[in-house]
Amino acid sequence: MGSKDTSIITRERINLLGIFLDIISPEELTEFIFRIFNPFSKDVAPGEGKNIVLLSLWDLLRARRNYEYRKYVLNATLVIPISKSLTSGARFLEGQVPNRYMPFHFFIHLLTILEMREDTVYLLGGNDKVLKKAENNIRQTFPRLRIVGRCGASFRKQDEKTIVEAIRKTAPKLLLVGRGVKGGEFWIARNHEKLNLGLRIWCSDLFDVFAKRRRRPPDMIFDMGLESIIYCFRNPLRFFRIFLYLRYKFLLLFSKFFG
Repeated sequence: MGSKDTSIITRERINLLGIFLDIISPEELTEFIFRIFNPFSKDVAPGEGKNIVLLSLWDLLRARRNYEYRKYVLNATLVIPISKSLTSGARFLEGQVPNRYMPFHFFIHLLTILEMREDTVYLLGGNDKVLKKAENNIRQTFPRLRIVGRCGASFRKQDEKTIVEAIRKTAPKLLLVGRGVKGGEFWIARNHEKLNLGLRIWCSDLFDVFAKRRRRPPDMIFDMGLESIIYCFRNPLRFFRIFLYLRYKFLLLFSKFFG
C-alpha cells in the first residue's frame, strides 16, 4: 500500500511488484530538489550522493531478476515512472497513479531548477563530437547553468579512476551519465561511493537529442503510451518484448488476487 517515506525527503511512495515508485508532481519536484541541496535541511541524509532513476517497464522487470540493479533502484532517492504500463499497473494494484514523466521533459525541468540556482553539471557519455555539440546547446538553452566538465564514453578502463576523481573534485550538483559508458546505468551504482555528494542520473540518449542526432518521441505518442512502437522500429528485436509485457500482466493479476 502507499506509504510515507521520511528518511530523506517526505514524499509518497507506492510498492509495485516489490519496486517503489514515487508520487511527485512537477511543483513538488522543484521543492524536492531545493531541499536536497539545502545544507541545513534535516530531511537530507548526509554523507552520500543522491541517485535518481527514470524507471521503465523493462527496468522494473530487470530489477526483479537482477540483484545489483534492484539494490540500485531501491536505494535511489527518487524513482520516477516513465512507462504508462507502470502507472496503469499502480492504479490496478494500489488505486493510486504516480506522475509519469517523459524523460526529455523531466531533464528540461531538472536543468531549469538547477539553472535557477546557478548550479553545476558534469556530462559523461556519448562520443566526443556529439557531447561537445550537446554541451553547446545546453549552454545556449540554460546560460546560467555551469558545466564544470565533460568526458566522452570512449575512455579506457585504466583511466576510469582519474575520471571519477575529476568528477569528485569538481563536485557537480548533477552528474548526467549517458549512452556508451561501460556498464550503462550500472556505472552509477558501481561508483556510487566514489563520487561527490550531488545528484546522479542515467540520461540514456539525452546527449544525442540535445545534439540533434536523434529525435525524441512526439508528446502525443508518449501520452498515449505508444513510444515503445517507435523504439521497436529503431530496433526490431524489441518486438520480442511483447513476451515480457505479457509476463508483467500475469504478475499484476497474480499479485492482485494472491497477494
